[in-house]
Amino acid sequence: MARLAGTSTAVVSYVINNGPRPVAPATRERVLAAIKELGYRPDRVAQAMASRRTDLIGLIIPDARQPFFGEMAHAVEQAASERGKMVLVGNTDYIGEREVHYLRAFLGMRVSGLILVSHALNDLAAAEIEAWDARVVLLHERPEAIDDVAVVTDDLGGAQLAVRHLLEHGYEYVACMGGTAETPAVGDPVSDHVEGWKRAMAEAGISTEGRLFEAPYNRYDAYRVALEVLAGPNRPPAVFCSTDDQAIGVLRAARELRIDVPGELAVAGFDDIKEAALADPPLTTIASDRSAMARAAVDLVLDDGLRVAGSRRERLRTFPSRLVVRTSCGCGV
Repeated sequence: MARLAGTSTAVVSYVINNGPRPVAPATRERVLAAIKELGYRPDRVAQAMASRRTDLIGLIIPDARQPFFGEMAHAVEQAASERGKMVLVGNTDYIGEREVHYLRAFLGMRVSGLILVSHALNDLAAAEIEAWDARVVLLHERPEAIDDVAVVTDDLGGAQLAVRHLLEHGYEYVACMGGTAETPAVGDPVSDHVEGWKRAMAEAGISTEGRLFEAPYNRYDAYRVALEVLAGPNRPPAVFCSTDDQAIGVLRAARELRIDVPGELAVAGFDDIKEAALADPPLTTIASDRSAMARAAVDLVLDDGLRVAGSRRERLRTFPSRLVVRTSCGCGV
């Protein structure tokens, strides 16, 4: 191949491996033409053995069945493809032992880096990351157990936006559907959503006592909780849900109980999953740029400068939240 391209084997290697040294455009074109003519296919296994690193990125998420995580995983896969990488995905189902299993498996495969969406990273998982000296970027959540670079949304500020918007409609108060007793108090988006709700209510001089309801993040369990809350004697006039999936469960419960939304109950969510626009009624929610977040996470995990020590502010990349107004809050009806 080098003879056909009229260059050295080292230059051919630089073209095939995209480095480590630059190659002049004309020379690169000759090498690529020779590759095409000879039908050459790189042996990725041999390359991985030589470099002790693969073209793979490990992505560990809680549950791809939940639309938010499915959309986030797709965004990461697209961003990785733009960098010539493939993505391995592991679902933990919020189980710590399964998270450790995927950490060990992916690190053992010599992935180029790990993007971790961890609900509550335990000490064993943190120890595995430390032992392997792994490249890790935290995405969406910031577990206390490790202090790696994180890419997150302004969850607290976004929640405040949603609750303020509901209160501006004149509702007496806004109830909140938060997480469960297992939801981490620090570093978890849902905890920040609850805190944002509390702050917005406090700004308006409204009590939150007895107005926070625990529910898992998915629509099915949220639906069951909502049936009980909405059928009770103290039905709230408005509900802010920590996830869109929860909000969709609330809308279903309201429909079954013949409660008009937004006439008798206003609802807002968080995440702006694609389904939110097609909900009945369309769901007012908080959005963030998942594609930009995914691209930032991929760039960081592949960046040789990832390990350079910096301040906590430099190690935390926060993307803004924005209010997406539809009709479930009472607007446009």
